[in-house]
Amino acid sequence: MTSRCVLVVEDDSAIRRGVVDALAFAGYATLQTGDGIEAGRLATTATIDLLLLDLVLPGAGGFDILRAVRTSRPTLPVIILTARGEEQDRVQGLRLGADDYVVKPFSVRELLARVEAVLRRSPERSQPVGLVTLEGGRADLDRREVRFDDGTRTELSEREVELLRYLAANSGRAISRDEILQRLWRLDPRHVETRTIDMHIANLRSKLRDTGTPPQVVLTVRGKGYMLAKA
Repeated sequence: MTSRCVLVVEDDSAIRRGVVDALAFAGYATLQTGDGIEAGRLATTATIDLLLLDLVLPGAGGFDILRAVRTSRPTLPVIILTARGEEQDRVQGLRLGADDYVVKPFSVRELLARVEAVLRRSPERSQPVGLVTLEGGRADLDRREVRFDDGTRTELSEREVELLRYLAANSGRAISRDEILQRLWRLDPRHVETRTIDMHIANLRSKLRDTGTPPQVVLTVRGKGYMLAKA
């Protein structure tokens, strides 16, 4: 199982090193930086599962980075890690979309507990899905194929498997095109034509025999994106 990756943004090198070491000992992969500009780039483009974000940074402020993250990666878990303990800063961070707030000095045990808790409830931390039940068949994602009750089989592409697995793992939640590009294909939605997602959805529906009007398996949620219907 691949380790979850945490981006540690902290300008104090001693604190940053201590946090990174603690996360690594707990089994997490890490990226790290103490620069605000680099932090903004990594937070919006790197393959990460959680962001630990200091507020006071050279180059760009933590609140500005948080705003950018919430625009490009709305479901990425963020824990603010800062010496600012004032209520107004805590409130602003939470209103901007932070999932939790840890004030320095903190204990390693507390920080790891908060990281684990935020990841548990994060929509980005989807559980692996291997089988999706369909009307008249099922999709075996490990074998990359759809098997129907009439004995026919249809092969799924790697992209189609990724897409169906993510939709199934987030069943009941509408997934935006931008989130699909960002989370599955690690692409910046600002630089990619989002109709590519619509084309992959259309191909997936065809292979699932989801050709009704409207589709009954991969649902279109107006103004939001796509959602897998519950079996």
